[in-house]
Amino acid sequence: MSRGRAGRPAGTRRLSPQVTLSEEEGVRYLHFGTEWVQGAMRIGRPWRIELEYQQQMMAPLLFLPEPSQVLQLGLGAAALARFCWKHLPRSEITVVEISDEVLATARRWFALPDDDARLTVLIDDARDIVAHPRLRRSFDWLQVDLYDRAARGPVLDDGHFYAACRRLLRAPGVAAFNLFGRGFAPSCARIAAAFDDRAVVLAEADAGNRIVLAFNGPPLAVSWPALYRRAQEVERQFGLPARKWVSGLRKQAAGQGQFTV
Repeated sequence: MSRGRAGRPAGTRRLSPQVTLSEEEGVRYLHFGTEWVQGAMRIGRPWRIELEYQQQMMAPLLFLPEPSQVLQLGLGAAALARFCWKHLPRSEITVVEISDEVLATARRWFALPDDDARLTVLIDDARDIVAHPRLRRSFDWLQVDLYDRAARGPVLDDGHFYAACRRLLRAPGVAAFNLFGRGFAPSCARIAAAFDDRAVVLAEADAGNRIVLAFNGPPLAVSWPALYRRAQEVERQFGLPARKWVSGLRKQAAGQGQFTV
């Protein structure tokens, strides 16, 4: 979820009171009946991640580049699901979405592939999924982007939820949380507390979103040159602006000789 654009978008199509599409300059946008952008896809390049904050949610590639199991909470316009399905052929991707209508929209209008051996979309409540004891320590990556039509803040945003998110991760494992709207600092603090202060924040995206990366497992220490080399490989392989992410992390590290979390 990200900030809406000024003015009325061109080519607006209302699918229902809850779901609206708009198109502008070759990009299709998803809205939940408001001006807030809930996802986007460049029609001519559906495998590309269009929104900057969603690109940042792929920052786990810097630290765990070959995840076996990926869990995504919130489907939206399926940008992360499409990207991971296309570009991570050794990964199994599970997506949790509470709305049948959002899923149907993603399949018809946003090029979401059908479920197969590597992609599973579950219609369920994310809180119930993260609390399921059989899913503990099941995932290498967790990507969380849970917003409703009001977009005031994350739908699930309490310490119990973030602690349950951590329990889903293997060791090592990494989570990416999209924060937007009310109270960034309290939300970030709750994530950090759940992960024993092993959390870092990427530079603010153009739309105002902040992505928090949180880590599970053994301590991680990587030299900045090594992290930049990994970022160059991410850029070469995936076309994502990964060196920009590392530069933002290094600026926040205030002179530390390496990335440590």
